[in-house]
Amino acid sequence: MQVLVLNSGSSSIKFQLFSMPKANILCSGLIERIGFKDAIFNFRTEHKTIALEVPILNHKEGLQLLAQHLLNKETGIIKSPNDISVVGHRVVHGGKHFSETTEITEAVKEKIRDLSSLAPLHNPANLQGIEVAEAIFPNAKQVAVFDTAFHQSIPEYAYKYAIPNKFSEDYNIRLYGFHGTSHKYVSEKAIEYLGKKDSKIITIHLGNGCSMTAVKNGKSIDHSLGFSPNTGLIMGTRSGDIDTSIIFYLAKKLNFTLDEINTLLQKESGMLGLTGFSDLRDIENEAAKGNKSCQLALEMNTYRIKKHIGGYAAILNGLDAIVFTAGIGENSQRMRHLICKELDFLGIEIDATKNEEKSKTIRSISKDNTKVEILVIPTNEELEIAKQAMGLYQNT
Repeated sequence: MQVLVLNSGSSSIKFQLFSMPKANILCSGLIERIGFKDAIFNFRTEHKTIALEVPILNHKEGLQLLAQHLLNKETGIIKSPNDISVVGHRVVHGGKHFSETTEITEAVKEKIRDLSSLAPLHNPANLQGIEVAEAIFPNAKQVAVFDTAFHQSIPEYAYKYAIPNKFSEDYNIRLYGFHGTSHKYVSEKAIEYLGKKDSKIITIHLGNGCSMTAVKNGKSIDHSLGFSPNTGLIMGTRSGDIDTSIIFYLAKKLNFTLDEINTLLQKESGMLGLTGFSDLRDIENEAAKGNKSCQLALEMNTYRIKKHIGGYAAILNGLDAIVFTAGIGENSQRMRHLICKELDFLGIEIDATKNEEKSKTIRSISKDNTKVEILVIPTNEELEIAKQAMGLYQNT
């Protein structure tokens, strides 16, 4: 069976085509910088690699380009759309409606659309991926795997907000959590690496979107993102935590509309608002050249992460490992260094030489004989989605 997995982020699309159940990768790739004229399209098979820099102004254009290459007689990997049995989709926000992998129906799409106000950078892109895939692969089963599912184990005292009870009871306003597929995958790999099921782990997912999870014995017990994926850490274009009074100040004093405030906090803030760049590679390059705004933004970003490490170590009552994953977490040695700097009182001590090494497999970058393992684990949300999608296909 061939399972195509689409993982649509706020400014990117990861994709992999698997031959299941052996999980052989038939093709894979990444579309980056969506929304820009210099977007990057990478498409890899066993025998060919295609790298293009082309305008890709939205997720629909990116998915259409992917379909062209999948079906291309010379470069493609499938002869017919009917070769695809299942398309597994990452969907960010499932709200209270979805706590497990779900076959996509019109009703499911409507729920995903309704929840777009809570994940405006993601759910619309996820829904576009679903609709384009339905058109291209009409006979494939379309399956949604929700980011929020892994965090259903967070206890009520952690997910509930201190607002009148009717808002949580009648309107389901609570912490939901996101990036769950990634946090689940890397925490399971960390547990295997440590060789102990009774474990206390902090997983740190750093990409254009960023989040952290406190994982105790394999279960999520707290998470930095909340009702929407705009809280917690500083992100590419999202502000993360701010004083809520700022919203009222913007509205009443500066006459911003609610839509303008939402756009400001979701699409114009974070590292972009601080530096003019949303891509951390650009920011690190500028910081190395002496750009003060970029240097300060890196300090602010890593400072926020360190605060969460301290808080999560407290609620876990100890710590066995911290895990870096996703595009920035896996590739930025500078960010890892700044985050781990001066955390030796917790037993977190990074090895500078190990930190500079590169690998596509799990590795430790902590000093020998330290209390806490510092692990870099490449996330594989696509494989996790493929497994869950295939499982649903086989059980229906």
